[in-house]
Amino acid sequence: MSVLDIAGERFRFQIDGPQDAPPLVLAHSLGTSLEMFDPVVPALARRFRVVRYDARGHGQSSAPDAVYAMGDLGRDLLNILDKLALGPVDLCGLSLGGMVGQWVALHAPQRLRRLVLANTTAYAGPPRVWEGRIKAVRHSGTAPIADAVVDSWFTLEFRARNPDAVAKVRAMVVATPASGYTGTSCGMRDMDFRPDLPRITTPTLVIVSEQDRATPPAWGEAVAAAIPAARLVRLPGGHMSPIEQPEGFAAAVMGFLA
Repeated sequence: MSVLDIAGERFRFQIDGPQDAPPLVLAHSLGTSLEMFDPVVPALARRFRVVRYDARGHGQSSAPDAVYAMGDLGRDLLNILDKLALGPVDLCGLSLGGMVGQWVALHAPQRLRRLVLANTTAYAGPPRVWEGRIKAVRHSGTAPIADAVVDSWFTLEFRARNPDAVAKVRAMVVATPASGYTGTSCGMRDMDFRPDLPRITTPTLVIVSEQDRATPPAWGEAVAAAIPAARLVRLPGGHMSPIEQPEGFAAAVMGFLA
C-alpha cells in the first residue's frame, strides 16, 4: 500500500503503467475505493501512467467526521497531484469522481489536459433526497443500505452472471466508514454545478450508460450539452461501466485521450 500524508491526513494511492507515460488519474464513486477500476487498469496502463487514489472518507484514506464540500474533495486531489509532482493530467471520474472532476475543471483548469466524466451529474437532486440516506447511515452504518445501492448500480443480467464481481463492490460499500459516506453525501447534496458548466474549457468527454439508474443518461446528456464542445459516448449496461462494460469503457476513454 502506498500512502501520502497531507496535512496530517492519510491518502492511499496506486500507480500502474510506464513511468514516462502521460498521467491519467482515475477517481472513484461514492462508497467504493480505487479497486473499482481494477477491470480497466490493465488496458489503460498500456498507454498511460494510471494514478488511482482512495478519496477522503473511503477505502484506506482518512475519514474525518465532518461535512465534506466538493471543494474539499477537489483540493484533496490537487494536493495528491502536488505530492506526486504531477503536472497537467488527464482525469477520468465516475459518479462522485466526475463531480470532483467538474470542480477541478472550474477551479483549477490549468491542472487538467483532458477530462472524462462518466455516469455522473452536475446536480444530484434536491437535499431532501439525501437527508434520509445520511440519517440512516449515521445511525446504522453502510451495511443496511449496501444491497439497495448495489442493486441500483448493476443491471439484473450482470448481477445474475457475475455475482462475485457484485459481491466485491458490495464489500466496498460495507467497508466505507459511516463518517466518510455521510460526509461525502453532504457534499453531493449541496453541489450544483449547472450554472457553471459553460465556463469549462477543458476538452471533455461525457460517458453515459443506457441502463444507469443511479445517474440516468439524461443527467449526463445535460452535462455534455452545457460544456462547450463536449463529446458524448453511450455505453450499454448500468452505472458501474468500468466493471460491467470494461472493454467498452476503456475503449471510449482511450479513443478520446488518443
